Amino acid sequence: MAPSPSRIGSDEPIDHELVEAAARVVREHASGDEHTVAAAARTDDGRVATGLNVYHFTGGPCAELVVIGAAAAQGARALTAIVAVGGDERGILPPCGRCRQVLLDYYPAIEVIVEDGRPRSVPVADLLPGAYVNAEHQ
Repeated sequence: MAPSPSRIGSDEPIDHELVEAAARVVREHASGDEHTVAAAARTDDGRVATGLNVYHFTGGPCAELVVIGAAAAQGARALTAIVAVGGDERGILPPCGRCRQVLLDYYPAIEVIVEDGRPRSVPVADLLPGAYVNAEHQ
């Protein structure tokens, strides 16, 4: 069962376990320029999946995309929350445009932890207003 999220600020739930999991993975496994961002996601059954980005000059998968695949490989059917944390003490990072679109397509109800002065959880749709909706995935 998923732990109940604690609250920061107003009524916005923040899943601190996700932030800590991503921070731990990037701290322990980041290596040079190849792996610089980790992501952690909460599955609908309460598990936490993690992943690292794979940097390549041709464009590698972001940490958010890696964690989507890792969660699927572990049998997760849905993700409820996600966060990315940058190495070198960069903290919580917002998803790029491609990741926002993929998250919206696959998990339209997912909450994304972002930080703009303070950590907060927002629906992915709020990060991509006026988005194209891929009906095949929703």
